[in-house]
Parts: sequence; structure tokens; C-alpha cells
Amino acid sequence: MCRWAAWSGAPKYLEEVICDPHHSLIDQSRNATSCKTAVNADGFGVAWYGDKGTACLYKDVRPAWSDPNLLQIAKHIQSGHFLAHVRASTGTATTRDNCHPFTFDRWTFMHNGQIGGYDKVRRRLDNMIPDDLYRDRMGGTDSESLFLIALAYGLKHHPRAAMARAVHEAEALSKYSGCTPHMRFASAWSDGETLYAARYASDSYPPTLYYREFNDGVMVVSEPLDEARNCWMEVPHGHMITVSGGKVEQCAFLSDEELLTA
Repeated sequence: MCRWAAWSGAPKYLEEVICDPHHSLIDQSRNATSCKTAVNADGFGVAWYGDKGTACLYKDVRPAWSDPNLLQIAKHIQSGHFLAHVRASTGTATTRDNCHPFTFDRWTFMHNGQIGGYDKVRRRLDNMIPDDLYRDRMGGTDSESLFLIALAYGLKHHPRAAMARAVHEAEALSKYSGCTPHMRFASAWSDGETLYAARYASDSYPPTLYYREFNDGVMVVSEPLDEARNCWMEVPHGHMITVSGGKVEQCAFLSDEELLTA
């Protein structure tokens, strides 16, 4: 599994999330406490938004704690909207293209979880990605597949429904493969203005997902960055949050009606 954090609010230095907190993202890369894998050393990435609309992206295959360039970037770059991720591979290669976040146009996506039996259904998943998006498939992860499939289903206009449909159909393919767990999904995606995050699993063990509201913005994380656990709100299983203008709205991620008609 992986660990990640996202910020939406007043401009903040990246180091205030990646480096400085007691349980920062760098600390989580070698000492995670809320997932099966304590060490997340299969690469890292950070995407931040500035004045140009699309995200700037920096990622590498080294562990986050050992990259001096990441520490320099985090110390000097300030953004009001950024997503950062440390990776623990569930089977695909440790390459730069497989590191999160993934970007397309204005959109950025990162994920913690897996599609069960991905090696058996990968070709079917790839067939769900249209040609005009498949040429932008840089790596080989199930996470990138979900992102591109959601884009094909209209993520730009329907940020919740498109992602929910992609997750539901990937889960159905996993059930076809016979491998469990069929779906583990805790993810964040953004167009640089609004931040979305969802928590879902095909069983009763969804990956962790929390958020915290500050006076100047909202932090969304895989696990809290400090010991003030009572200040962090857990997103319930099967739900998602939308962060816009410093406000958090919560709703069901995939409704029962959609499950019946998808």
C-alpha cells in the first residue's frame, strides 16, 4: 500500500506537509502506522498547481527520505493546491512512470489500494481506455488505468460519477478473475481548483482516509500527520469528500442505485 497527502487552501510550502510534521509524509515513507506496509520506498511524487492551470510534477524512484532534490523543492515551493504520494508497489515495476501522482491536462490523480488479480485483467482494463487517452498511458499500474478510464467516462464534467463507474467496473473485472481483494481504493483527484477524495473497498477493509479543516484550508491524508488524532475526521467506508473554497462536503461515493444500473 501507499501513503499520500493533499492540501487545498491558502498557499503553503510543500515542506509543511512532506517534511515538517511529526508524522510527515517522509516519516510515513519508512514508518507508516495505518497500513499493512510500514515502509513505502518504491518511489514518490508531488504535483502542485501554480498560475498556469496545469500541475507541475516531480517524481522519482528513490525513497522519499533519500532524495535531496525533494527536500529542496519542498523547502522553496509554495502552492495553494498540491498532492504528494509515497509508493509501496503491489506488483508493478519501480519506475518513474509508475510513481504517483498521474496527470492529464488539468487533472491530477493519486491512489492507495489495488485491483485484485490485476495481472489477469490488465489487458481488459487497457481495452477500456480509448485511443486518444491510451497514448498518454506512461506506466503499467492499475492506478493509472483507473485514472484514464475515469477520464474516458467524463471525469471533467462528472468528477464523482466518472470515478465511481471506473472503480465499479474494475471491481467487476477483478471478480471475474477470481482474485481477492477485488477492490481497495483510497484516492484523491483534482482539477487544480477542487479536491476530491474517496474511500471504498469490495470488503470491510477499505484503506484509511482522513481530513482536517484548518483556518486557511483543508488537509486530506492517508493517515494523520500528527498525534492530535481527535482533530482528524475519518471518511466513512463508501463515501467521498469534495473540498472547495475551504469547505468540505461529504456524500456517498457509489450509490446503491448506480450499483444496480452500472
